Amino acid sequence: MNEPAMIEAAQKGDVPSFNQLVRAYQTIVYHTAFRVLGDGDAASDATQDAFVNAYKNIRSFRGGSFKAWLLRIVTNTCYDQLRAKKRKPTASLDALLVDPDNPAPGLGEAREESPEDHAERSELAYWIDKGLQTLPYDQRITLILSDIDGFAYEEIAEATNTNVGTVKSRLSRARAHLRDFLLQQQELLPDSFRLKHRTGETTNLRVENV
Repeated sequence: MNEPAMIEAAQKGDVPSFNQLVRAYQTIVYHTAFRVLGDGDAASDATQDAFVNAYKNIRSFRGGSFKAWLLRIVTNTCYDQLRAKKRKPTASLDALLVDPDNPAPGLGEAREESPEDHAERSELAYWIDKGLQTLPYDQRITLILSDIDGFAYEEIAEATNTNVGTVKSRLSRARAHLRDFLLQQQELLPDSFRLKHRTGETTNLRVENV
């Protein structure tokens, strides 16, 4: 697909060209919405709303990363949904870690595992989810885009309408907060995932990308 040509045509009102852009990005937009909202129906609604808004505003796109431009729209759409419902994000890390259809890079690659390993990852996912729900929205979406979706700092900055320094700061605070939360819960974590203190140092949790 010649993306610049498709964008230019869509800006002139060519619907088939815009539909090609939708097909190219609908999966990543949906997955981002799902990871934030934690509900398939809500994610589908957010995805549809995001693309409707993108079509209405595509003439305002002035170049750069079209993917980041779309992600800014979908993250704003998700935030509006959460604010309207007056609730915190409830993305299920259990689905991200365990569901092979929604694997989180570095967290839950689809692989064969024993029932015991599956149960341990499910339990760990539960506590990670609990920890993520305590994060402010800006930190949560930054962590999702970076450590789950694997976007570069520059892309996240564009998607969240901020700068790289702010992205790094939010990500650092989010990771520290989540790690502190898991340390507080480590007696409840599976043994193989607990943080061990040795000679004054803390070993890495087995979910390094969180």
